[in-house]
Amino acid sequence: MTGDLPKNPVFCAIDTPDLAHALKLALDVKDHVGGLKVGLEFFNHQGPDGVRQIVEMGSPVFTDLKFHDIPNTVAGAVRGIARLGPTLLNVHAAGGLAMMRAAKEAAIETAGDKAPLVIGVTLLTSLNETDLERQSIAGSSEDHVRRLAALTQEAGLDGVVCSAREIETLRRDCGNDFRLVVPGIRPAGSSLDDQKRVMTPGEALAAGADVLVIGRPITAADSPSEAARQIAATLGT
Repeated sequence: MTGDLPKNPVFCAIDTPDLAHALKLALDVKDHVGGLKVGLEFFNHQGPDGVRQIVEMGSPVFTDLKFHDIPNTVAGAVRGIARLGPTLLNVHAAGGLAMMRAAKEAAIETAGDKAPLVIGVTLLTSLNETDLERQSIAGSSEDHVRRLAALTQEAGLDGVVCSAREIETLRRDCGNDFRLVVPGIRPAGSSLDDQKRVMTPGEALAAGADVLVIGRPITAADSPSEAARQIAATLGT
């Protein structure tokens, strides 16, 4: 499965520091989602061995660690993660052209034809125009995402992480083969939590998303398995 995306576009975000809880969640939802996402909180508590155990459960895994450093350091970090067998990994597009190229080269060097897709993070979905202005970044959030997506494509990466609001624009700018990984997905009626730029799963998929990252609406539900099943049913997967 490495490097390929499943038919079901939903990747459930397993954002917990507790390994036993993470493994139980993964087991509960795996039949109703396309894959699992593990992030910084999980990795910083459980390390590579924890990621390896999630990968060994058999579902595609997105290691959401958002590397951002000098090219050589990021290449080394990617080598370490690529050995664990994820389907996707990501780096911050703001790290620049050389850093992203180094990340992609390291993934291929490490895993060959089983290399994970390397995705560039554009703008975190917790940020909006006010946040950009405070960082002295000119233009709208869409303008900023478009610039970073163009740089990501130039670097030879496989796609970007973006909000659902930029899907149609990036699909037009970057073409149909450019993967769009979309967090901040909330089923109708769900709490927005700390997300500012969101859509429902159906809206995001219809707009052209390839991967829908969904966390708390599934993992905080009374029955994560049932919550995941209901989302899959609305998407016809």
